Amino acid sequence: MHHHPGSHDPVLVALSVLIAALSSYTALDLATRMRAASGSASLGWLGAAAVAMGGGIWSMHFVAMLAFSLPGVEVSYDPLLTLLSLALPIFVAAAAFVVVSQRANALVVSGIGMGLAISGMHYTGMSAMRMAASIHYDAIWVVLSIAIAIGASIIALWLAFRTTSVLERISAGAVMGLAISGMHYAAMQGSSFIATDAVLGRAAHGAVGQAPLAFLVAGTTIIVLVIGLAAAVYDRASAERADREAEALRRSEEKFRLLVEGVADHAIFMLDSEGRVANWNLGARRLIGYGDEIIGTHYAILHTEEDRGSRVPDAVLLDAKREGKSAGEGWRVRKDGSRFWAEATIRAVRNERGEAIGFAKIVRDVTERRRAQEALERTRDALVISQKMETVGQLTGGVAHDFNNILAVILGSLELAKKRLQPEDPRIHRLLDNAIQGALRGASLTQRMLAFARKQDLKPVIVDVPELVRGMAALLKFDPAIRVETRFPIELSKVKVDANQLELAILNLTVNARDAIAAGGGVISIAAREEQAIEGLAEGRYVALSVSDTGGGMDEETLKHAQEPFFTTKGVGKGTGLGLSMVKGLAEQSGGVLLLKSRIGEGTTAEIWLPAAQDETVDVPHAAEPSRSAPRSGRPLSVLIVDDDLLVLDSIAAMLDDLGHAVIEARSGEEAVQLLRRMPKIDIVVTDYAMPGMNGLQLAEAVAAERPGTPVVLCTGYAELLGSTQPHLPRISKPFDQAALMAAIDELMRAQAASRSVLTLHPKRA
Repeated sequence: MHHHPGSHDPVLVALSVLIAALSSYTALDLATRMRAASGSASLGWLGAAAVAMGGGIWSMHFVAMLAFSLPGVEVSYDPLLTLLSLALPIFVAAAAFVVVSQRANALVVSGIGMGLAISGMHYTGMSAMRMAASIHYDAIWVVLSIAIAIGASIIALWLAFRTTSVLERISAGAVMGLAISGMHYAAMQGSSFIATDAVLGRAAHGAVGQAPLAFLVAGTTIIVLVIGLAAAVYDRASAERADREAEALRRSEEKFRLLVEGVADHAIFMLDSEGRVANWNLGARRLIGYGDEIIGTHYAILHTEEDRGSRVPDAVLLDAKREGKSAGEGWRVRKDGSRFWAEATIRAVRNERGEAIGFAKIVRDVTERRRAQEALERTRDALVISQKMETVGQLTGGVAHDFNNILAVILGSLELAKKRLQPEDPRIHRLLDNAIQGALRGASLTQRMLAFARKQDLKPVIVDVPELVRGMAALLKFDPAIRVETRFPIELSKVKVDANQLELAILNLTVNARDAIAAGGGVISIAAREEQAIEGLAEGRYVALSVSDTGGGMDEETLKHAQEPFFTTKGVGKGTGLGLSMVKGLAEQSGGVLLLKSRIGEGTTAEIWLPAAQDETVDVPHAAEPSRSAPRSGRPLSVLIVDDDLLVLDSIAAMLDDLGHAVIEARSGEEAVQLLRRMPKIDIVVTDYAMPGMNGLQLAEAVAAERPGTPVVLCTGYAELLGSTQPHLPRISKPFDQAALMAAIDELMRAQAASRSVLTLHPKRA
């Protein structure tokens, strides 16, 4: 026997080391994908890593064996043993990866098994060699090669299940490639070949040649490893892209969640297909008050009992499912039972097949908007009513003024006719008296019309309301079944108002209260209190004088029209419809307001709000005149009468002529100025106020310019003169009788005699 020293091809040695390093790196890289995946994908990557590790080691070993040659000895390989040496490391590596992936503490045991399998792969491959030589192994080198295989296997398994960077995997692949190559060449170093002459140069039948295998195995291995690396790179790129998309989606969902949670004034719900609450935002918790206990509850709990009874929630869901969206407004209920007016929208949520899988519901509290809208509508209605009342008031005032002129003619003519008739016929006197009473009633009606139009001539004084009502006790006695009671506080501010008109207003309200009480009787309460100004009134303190009854009350429609002129519910011939209008006009002309409150079956309350007076000194009313007969004046006067109405002009002239005065007539202010310039003597001027061209005030200024000190008396029913440039100008309200006219003239002449400077009118300066 001859000992044959072997030799190695350096190119193939380098190629084997490269294959070992490349297979180690590929196995480690594929192992990272195994950890990133789950389920069957993870098992697939585990198998790929095992193939890369086991197959790569076998390829390295086989290429290294092909790099070995014996001089004069042809070497071939048995196919079955060669395939066995390939399968052994692959299956053992796969088993080791599986064990370590499930039990990390089995790393060393798995590494030992994998190392022994690699060693077994080496020596199985050595046994597959067919050559005219026998192989002997040095035990020391065998043990060393096995130790190197076990160490490299443990390190490979440890690296496969920890997170590593690309650089770490490259470095580890190079080290492990050198270690595995070192294991092989250490084993080869301990091998010796002894030629056998009998079989020298003969190859076994069916053996594979050495030269083709080197290139085939190396090329196949590199291709497989490159494909594995490409798959890992693609999977990693896909995973990173998926991670980026998932992160972007997570961030988007987080932003959306923060957005939804941050919408505090909108309640946003997600409902399932049956309408049960799946989740909702913070705004819903704040707005409606429920917590997590509402999850799984049907959203109908947010509707009122009336809506649930009429199945409105189900109808809304059905409409949203059919139309895609349902929107509307209505009352909703919070957890504490309180209601709010909500603007609600429900949209159907559909899957890719178009099936409704749930609903998105958005609710917004619009109670304040609804209140503002209702307030705006009330303001608009009030404006329309105010404009209508203003129009009616202007018409009423104009009609009342013209009617006053007619009544003035009638009263004056009737008085003069009564004076000049013979007293022997009482029937004629009675007829005249009836006519005069009818004219006076007409005058009272025009006063009410002017009061409604706020054009009546008021004489405001400081009034103690409780004293005024007590003084009316005799007028407030009705049917014995009706009890009139008064309730006043011990201290109550005074008011500044026309006392006579306030008495008339109280009398009107109590008569209305009496008429509203049924035959069975009831109570009329007159009370007063102090309040701060309400909306629509100037700032300050007010006295609210109220008249309440226990009658049948009014419905909303009647209450809405109750203050309109000529509106009455008393039937034909039982009321003029101007009582409340007069009270309203008095209150507003005095700086206050009339308020009505009523409900069917609960009675009615009318409140007159009047500004509290700053001056608490009560004015003492003048004593009533004992007689309306007109006495003869002390001396005849020269009186200039000015009126554009010829009937009124003739009537006033007749009354003054009957009293013995010299009368000069003028039909306009311009004509009166011309007469002033021509007439040598005029003691007093009596003029109408409302005349075309020059009105009564302008004429008074012209009189002061032409004849300073000449007194002027205005005949009018209007109240606007209170704000004129001559606030103290004497006036007499139409219609008036002869006695009132004479009293005004006499008072003015006495005042002039006492002090001519008091009533002197000075001309305007340019």
